[in-house]
Amino acid sequence: MGVRSPLPRFVAYYAALFAAFGAASPFLPGLLQESGLGSGELGVVLASGTAVRLLTGPLGARIADRTGRAPIVLSCLTAAAALIATAYAPARGLFLLIAVSVAHAAVLAPLTPIADALTIQASGRGRVFRYGWVRGAGSAAFIAGTLAAGQMVGWAGLGVIVWLNAGLLAVAACFGWLLRGQAGPVASAPVVGQAGSIAELLRVPVFVRMMAVAALIGGSHAMHDGFGVIRWRAAGLSPGECSVLWSMSVAAEVGVFLSLGPWLLDRFGIRAAVLVAASAGIVRWATTALTSSFAAMALVEPLHGLTFALLHLACMEVIAGVVPGRIAATAQAFYATVVMGLTGVLLTLVSGPLYGQFGATSFWAMAGMCGLALPVARGLQSRAASDQLESRRDAN
Repeated sequence: MGVRSPLPRFVAYYAALFAAFGAASPFLPGLLQESGLGSGELGVVLASGTAVRLLTGPLGARIADRTGRAPIVLSCLTAAAALIATAYAPARGLFLLIAVSVAHAAVLAPLTPIADALTIQASGRGRVFRYGWVRGAGSAAFIAGTLAAGQMVGWAGLGVIVWLNAGLLAVAACFGWLLRGQAGPVASAPVVGQAGSIAELLRVPVFVRMMAVAALIGGSHAMHDGFGVIRWRAAGLSPGECSVLWSMSVAAEVGVFLSLGPWLLDRFGIRAAVLVAASAGIVRWATTALTSSFAAMALVEPLHGLTFALLHLACMEVIAGVVPGRIAATAQAFYATVVMGLTGVLLTLVSGPLYGQFGATSFWAMAGMCGLALPVARGLQSRAASDQLESRRDAN
């Protein structure tokens, strides 16, 4: 690899960003409760942040596309996120915490879509380096951030996560500034507004099909994310065992991002990879519906590497292959916020009543969603068709 490879800069940005996510995500609800919120108010604050992400994710990515200066937009938004994060420390009361949560979520939402678009462009669609290497480093850093935050919370209390999160975001902003030599998506023709860009995306059949598959397989995680640990604890698993299972799933994600996923895509193509992800989801959720023994969960939790990471890599391949560069960040934001984000929110809302009524058997619904993805996935390109598509894209 040449000394001028942008890979180290992308790895550094993703590592700092995802370490910041890992430091804050598990402990933010506890911090908000410590700030005086009840359970109902906590839900309102978290939901407010989620809702604004659905709007600002595509908007921020669209700004990056239109200006053609995505690295600068990325760095500025990351710096703003670091600054706003510090407001959690003095904030007290429902309305002030909602304001901080909304402002923070607004600038965080576009970061990953813009970074993903830049990474895929800089990678030369796998000829310079692999996107999975960068995202895998981010996932590993997420684990490290969570572990570090856990130790620091034990020493100094929950308030320390505000400064750890803000500090890591500030470091990420500096690394983002170093990416400014990487040209962002540059419009080759005047681009109409956000609605026009999304309409253009929806006229690409392969993109639409891939997004449908992502909504089904990715959305199937909603029950697990909301009620997986509750299911395990109700079955008698200790907090330590639950932590081990969760860590196993993230470790498998890292392995797929770094090695197995790129190999599967290179060897068998997008369609086969997505069929593997859907099949793994059927096995994972069916097993979870039938048992919650530690041994069984230890066997199926690593399938997260296939149901999430392999699916994500396949989505990146499709976006890189069929979406015009001038709207690449918009496509990433549509995938992250509308397909995965909105679908996840809606299915989480459905999962609550479903789990309350049917308990563990409700995981069969998640297995069914993965089953529905199989016929949709069969319409994706074969390996040969994907290669031909990339060749045509390279010629343009």
